[in-house]
Amino acid sequence: MVREALGPRPASPSRSSGARFSGSPRPDSRRGRPGVLGRRRPALGPPSLASCGTSTVFPSLPRSRSGDGRSLQNVPLVAQLLARNSTVLRTRQPRKSRSAYFGRNMIQSTGFWFCGLPRRPQFPLLLLLRVTCHAVVGCLLQSAAEGSVDLLPLSSNKSNHVQGYCETEAKLALSLDFWTLSSENLIAVLPVDPVQENYVRKVKNCIFSIAFPTPFKSRVLLAAVSKEVLEDILDLDLSVSETDDFIQLVSGGKIVSGSVPLAHRYGGHQFGMWADQLGDGRAHLIGTYMNRQGEKWELQLKGSGKTPYSRNGDGRAVLRSSVREFLCSEAMHYLGIPTSRAVSLVVSDDEVWRDQFYNGNIMKERGAVVLRAAKSWFRIGSLEILTHYGELDLLRTLLDFIIQEHFPSIDVKEPNRYVDFFSTVVFETAQLIALWMSVGFAHGVCNTDNFSLLSITIDYGPFGFMEAYNPDFVPNVSDDERRYKIGNQASIGMFNLDKLLQALNPLLDLGQKQLAAQILHQYPAHYYARFRKLFKAKLGLLGEKEGDDDLIEFLLHLMEKTEADFTMTFLQLSEITESQLQELNIPQQFWALKTISKHELFPTWVSKYILRLKSNMNDSDSERRKRMITVNPRYVLKNWMAESAVQKAERNDFSEVRLLQQVLRSPFQKYSAAERAGYALPTPSWAKDLRVSCSS
Repeated sequence: MVREALGPRPASPSRSSGARFSGSPRPDSRRGRPGVLGRRRPALGPPSLASCGTSTVFPSLPRSRSGDGRSLQNVPLVAQLLARNSTVLRTRQPRKSRSAYFGRNMIQSTGFWFCGLPRRPQFPLLLLLRVTCHAVVGCLLQSAAEGSVDLLPLSSNKSNHVQGYCETEAKLALSLDFWTLSSENLIAVLPVDPVQENYVRKVKNCIFSIAFPTPFKSRVLLAAVSKEVLEDILDLDLSVSETDDFIQLVSGGKIVSGSVPLAHRYGGHQFGMWADQLGDGRAHLIGTYMNRQGEKWELQLKGSGKTPYSRNGDGRAVLRSSVREFLCSEAMHYLGIPTSRAVSLVVSDDEVWRDQFYNGNIMKERGAVVLRAAKSWFRIGSLEILTHYGELDLLRTLLDFIIQEHFPSIDVKEPNRYVDFFSTVVFETAQLIALWMSVGFAHGVCNTDNFSLLSITIDYGPFGFMEAYNPDFVPNVSDDERRYKIGNQASIGMFNLDKLLQALNPLLDLGQKQLAAQILHQYPAHYYARFRKLFKAKLGLLGEKEGDDDLIEFLLHLMEKTEADFTMTFLQLSEITESQLQELNIPQQFWALKTISKHELFPTWVSKYILRLKSNMNDSDSERRKRMITVNPRYVLKNWMAESAVQKAERNDFSEVRLLQQVLRSPFQKYSAAERAGYALPTPSWAKDLRVSCSS
């Protein structure tokens, strides 16, 4: 069967724009903190608050309760922090005839996936003073100790007002002047570590620690940026990426005023063993952005310095691993696989020392930062750490928050909500891993701290796209026991879900525990159903026929024995005509099929395959090929392609990074530059022994 071919069945259990910062341009000398991005008068005035569906209130700070009745236990802490670390922001004085003023002491409350459409939960009010409408701020953040906000003049523009600046078709922001981030929706509900000093320690009874990025000491170069993420998710025009403000923001040199940089506390099972506290050791969540579609995206810098969770690390990421993460997260998106997204990649000349293969050969590398985006960065380990330390009230709070924010089909007041949540995660995780398998993707480090509760692919480390088909393929040379080989990913998914269930168990009664256990046992069926559907589509099979599983397994067996290229075998089956295949007349350009055809049983498989294709109802050979070409990619990010880009990037030549970015944006289409680069050819001889590790 298919499961035998893929491993055992899961066991049941640059250029400046001339802009200037209005905040302090230098880090806080006491803590090495980044400066603050200031606010300036926008070129076009915002609409009235009513046009955005918002309202204003005039509270005295700090408030003791939120708008939805939840306790704001973190407001005093955040108020103190902002009072000490924020600078007074100044704006240019507009012409009086075009001024609109919002009054002193005004605070704007804003409120509004993986499982449904965006919705609008009630966000509590907090000290983060802003009016968010598209990318416009209508309040000026001053020292929180003063407890007041000066008048902020905003220009008024009737035509823009009439068009509705908050509508989906609104123009993209041309600068970061009034583009806002906020941590409000997180820290108003989830407790923050009261210790503000940034040193490595054991942290308890909180979800986040406040930690500021550490700016690079040397020059910073923008290596790549995702135009689609900027425009479609962050409402920023591509030209913004050319400004100093942007480069400072995405490198950790500046923060957007009003945002509170956070490091997340979590634990996890690593390589099957409980690893205790882990957490964001080199990542900073710099805020949540709500775009013009009403979607909320959490922005996180990776490689931006130490946090309380850095353990023995230096808080940095190197260029080679950052290039791989930037490219792969975007590549996975365009392959149709749920994933975090990459906004930008910057590289510095700061020295970072790494023992890449843990063999004592420590080498100097360059520090880099990836700005990445996701609907949520919560993972299985986020819950495990709370159960492990008996923080059950906090576990319940976090779960309810996650359900309310990201699982709209589940009623947060429903007694069985945690079972419903678990059921959704089980199903979606099975779908995700089946999708991985359909493109030959091996994550490399499937620890519970790397498995998203939203069932998206996160934390790209020693991943690999399988080249020669091999169910024992392990991209990570650090995985000595081959635990995370590609053929074992489905089983590991079930192991991780079992750990999730263990984390939920303290909140479940006996009946709910039994139901949840039954749900977990349904995971293999979910996985194989999706796996079968995906691979039948890859072969152009329609309908259900007895023997389909055997046909898939037979092909994979031949591929394994001949070491045929996984990606190109399926692609070339999409391109070859039925008559060519039946006659075994394989053109020379179909090199992967040439390889597999050397097996003595290949003609037998072809006969079975042709017979099965003829059973497709209302189908033709041309339709079959058109259908297959849309599900079998021509280009995936093979290790040798990433390595070639990395080697050039080390010399500040980012041309191949950008070429790959462009090619992988359309992985199913033939691209002349990609063909010239050999991306659809066999792996070059120099790359046969390439290795990647956890060192990054």
